[in-house]
Amino acid sequence: MPEFLKAIIFGVVEGITEWLPISSTGHMILLDEFLKLDVSPEFWDMFLAVVQLGAILAVILLYFDRLNPFAHRQGKLCVKKDTVTLWKKIIISCIPAGLVGVFLDEKIEEIFYRWQTVAVMLILVGIWFLWVERKSAACGNRMNRLGELTCQAALVIGLFQLIAAVFPGTSRSGATILGALLLGVSRSVAAEYTFLLAVPVMLGAGGLKLIKFGFHYTPEELSVLLFGMAAAFGVSVLTIRFLMGYIKKHDFKVFGWYRIILGAAVLIYFGINFK
Repeated sequence: MPEFLKAIIFGVVEGITEWLPISSTGHMILLDEFLKLDVSPEFWDMFLAVVQLGAILAVILLYFDRLNPFAHRQGKLCVKKDTVTLWKKIIISCIPAGLVGVFLDEKIEEIFYRWQTVAVMLILVGIWFLWVERKSAACGNRMNRLGELTCQAALVIGLFQLIAAVFPGTSRSGATILGALLLGVSRSVAAEYTFLLAVPVMLGAGGLKLIKFGFHYTPEELSVLLFGMAAAFGVSVLTIRFLMGYIKKHDFKVFGWYRIILGAAVLIYFGINFK
């Protein structure tokens, strides 16, 4: 199979799994077991992070007005206070994972980036989703608009995001949605905040990997990177729109069951093949 076609497949998987709470990193690691890119280990490590930049461009496109703190009113450039407040909360949420990512990124990958961790976290977070949804249904929601999200809640959500930064298979979106639901945030607000929170997190992670790798690519490496990012962007737009429509009428339980089934399948498959 041509390398650019493999890159497109990886981009499609990234675009779907980055926004659904089922772990993009976990799926990418698992896909690599069956469909390996013919690239160096250093490039592959960088590709995993940088392909996410294509996905994050979809959020910037779809939520540009909400993310942009500036507006033209009566011919003057004004600052939107609500957007500035939102960015303040996003930055608060990013601090825990950001600090760990800068100082312990390579050590975390060395220790935890393996199929055993992915399988266990898929199952554990899947069970957690089922429990949280039951609890949320009984307690109801206290925050039904993005503006009602407090700075304290933003920090707690950031701590949940830290779990995903350490353990592959957790899902960044899954962890932040779980944290938000536990705090009484509605499903739609939890999902939307997760999308917005991804902007600085993924831009930072992708940018850091680019700097560490350098900017010297072979033509084939460049094509792999660009095709992967393009596929991730297009599929992300569709996935985000699907999820926001889906959770208006449904809960997250289906994703919890999916995680449990996939995690069990991973344990069985790799347990048999790696004896």
